[in-house]
Amino acid sequence: MRSLALWEVVNLIPTKEAWDVALKERHGEELQEKFSAATVAICGLGGLGSNIAVSLARAGIGKLILIDFDHVDISNLHRQQYKADQIGIYKTEALCENLKEVAPYVVIETHTVRITEDSAVELLKDADIICEAFDGAEAKAMLTNLVLEVMPKKYLVAASGMAGLGSANTIKTRKVTNKFYLCGDEVSDVKDGIGLVSSRVMLCAAHQAHIVLRILAEEYEV
Repeated sequence: MRSLALWEVVNLIPTKEAWDVALKERHGEELQEKFSAATVAICGLGGLGSNIAVSLARAGIGKLILIDFDHVDISNLHRQQYKADQIGIYKTEALCENLKEVAPYVVIETHTVRITEDSAVELLKDADIICEAFDGAEAKAMLTNLVLEVMPKKYLVAASGMAGLGSANTIKTRKVTNKFYLCGDEVSDVKDGIGLVSSRVMLCAAHQAHIVLRILAEEYEV
C-alpha cells in the first residue's frame, strides 16, 4: 500500500517518486543511483538496438541517446520493438513513444540521422557507454574503429553474430579490452541460412544490455 499511495489515480501511471522507490527496492539504492546517473547511446534501433533500449529503460537508466535514420517497416516487426500501427514512422520517434509507455521517466535524446565518422564524436560526446547495434558490417567497423581510436575513454559494447537457429548457448559476451565488449557468437551471418530470428537477436541484445548494467555496477568481465 505504501507504493500504491504514490500512484496517479487518474491514469494509473506511477508518480516519479513511486517509480524511483520501486527501482531502488529491486536493485538497491546505491546501484540504482548509478543506473539513474548514466547516459547510454544506442547506435542503430533495429533488432538489437530497440531491444537494448527497452531493457535499459526498464532497468532505470537515466538517459538514452537513440540514433537511427530509418523508418519502421513491416519486415521489422518480427524482431524489433515496434507495433504494426507504427509502420512508416521514424524509428527514433516510434521507439521514444514505446519507451515512454514502459518507462515514463527515462530521459530520451533522439537523432534521426545516419551516423558518420564526421558526426559521431558530437552525437556521442555525452554518452558514458556506447552500444553498437547496426546491421551492416561496414557501419559496425566504422563505429568500432572510431570509438576505439578517437574516444578511447568511453566504453563500447558491440555485437557480432546472432543470425539463424543456432544454440542460444553460443551467444556470449567477450571482453576484448578494458573498455570494449563484444556480444554474439562471432560466427553466424545474416546471409547464411534463414537469416535473423527474433529470439536469437533478442538474446544478443540482452547480452549487450546486461553488460552495460554490469559495467555501471563495476562488475567487469574477466
